[in-house]
Amino acid sequence: MQRVFIIGGGLAGSEAALQLAERGIKVSLYEQRPVYKTPVHKTGNFAELVCSNSLKSTEDTNAHGLLKKELSILGSILLDIAEKNRISYGKSLVVDREGFSRDITLNINMHPMIDVIRERIDDIPRDVPLLISSGPLTDGKLAQNIKELVGSDFLHFYDAISPIVDADSLNMDILYFKDRHNIDNDAYLNAPMTEKEYERFYKFIVNAESFKGHEFDKVPYFEGCLPIEEMAKRGYLTLVYGPLSPKGLEHPETGKRPFAVVQLRAENKEKTMYSLVGFQTRLKRKEQEKLIRLIPGLSDAKILRYGQIHRNTFINAPSVLTRFLNLKKHPNIFFAGQLSGTEGYVEAIMGGLISAINIYRLLKGKDLIPVPENTMSGALLSYISNSNLKSFQPMNANMGLLSNIPKGIKGMKRRIYKKERAIKEITEWKNRVL
Repeated sequence: MQRVFIIGGGLAGSEAALQLAERGIKVSLYEQRPVYKTPVHKTGNFAELVCSNSLKSTEDTNAHGLLKKELSILGSILLDIAEKNRISYGKSLVVDREGFSRDITLNINMHPMIDVIRERIDDIPRDVPLLISSGPLTDGKLAQNIKELVGSDFLHFYDAISPIVDADSLNMDILYFKDRHNIDNDAYLNAPMTEKEYERFYKFIVNAESFKGHEFDKVPYFEGCLPIEEMAKRGYLTLVYGPLSPKGLEHPETGKRPFAVVQLRAENKEKTMYSLVGFQTRLKRKEQEKLIRLIPGLSDAKILRYGQIHRNTFINAPSVLTRFLNLKKHPNIFFAGQLSGTEGYVEAIMGGLISAINIYRLLKGKDLIPVPENTMSGALLSYISNSNLKSFQPMNANMGLLSNIPKGIKGMKRRIYKKERAIKEITEWKNRVL
């Protein structure tokens, strides 16, 4: 019986394992947790979400919504599980993080074609079908062996994750529910700020003490996940036009628009926990407490999880990977997830799904057919395999990746054109490869 080895049980590894198993391929899935812990994971479950619990937009004229649409057409198993654990029905797919990873773990553990090995793997077998999806915290001997395997230096950057607070500790006389798009007004809690309150908040955050150390002296943050204190230092109104924007968040009783608004998003179906939207931070814990309690309605907030910094490791994909996610020098070895140079949850699921399809076709002696570049999936794969080697940085889904638009199509019509073209081409590709 044909067997595939997968290193890493995150979003990419979990999607790939289930896809291959459903196709009758035996899978050996290696996951070091909970035997060996990481600085950010809390459980030993597969596909644990350690940053936000939002899989972003569901609108198919939005980049992440379009990517989800493509993956749905291709039969993504993890997206189906995400929908079953959805806790918001607005424009974003927000999931109960514990239920989501628990259900994925159950599916993997119960599948007769998947053998789960709970141990750290350091040596990389080079003569078997292999997917490496060990994630952004890959380190130690495995990292060194990957570096030797790909023959190029590792790149790295740092993300930060947002704090979570206890719902029972929030002052609901001050906070109010509202969705800035008026789709699901129970999806977000809002903490309104006057200009005076914002000024006090701003002065504190730009002077607050952050974690520092030798390796953090020059932190190359991913632009899409900047710590809030880094954004604040770019200017007094940067936050007001960013994560604290009051646009569309007028108070439902007075109709008045606050000067700034801090949004909180439910972390579970029961809505007993809320994360601070856009509050990725590397502030010290005491500073986080003081900052959070400057927010109206959060003066007595009980912090359940503090924001923290973590390393994100990835390979210089354009120098070593093909559009099929396998190595140029070792076609039987594939990479997926953040390690491959994509950034984001749904992007990781995409990598797991596409690599599984390609591994399956490779095992069956079939040609590998590239995902069309006019699809969001194909555009991402093209980006990470064809970017400038010297300036390569991870990329997430965005409509700017889709080009070749006929002249005369402008505004929203451009997005609609891109969407319709992508859906058509991913469907045609599916009919060829599945």
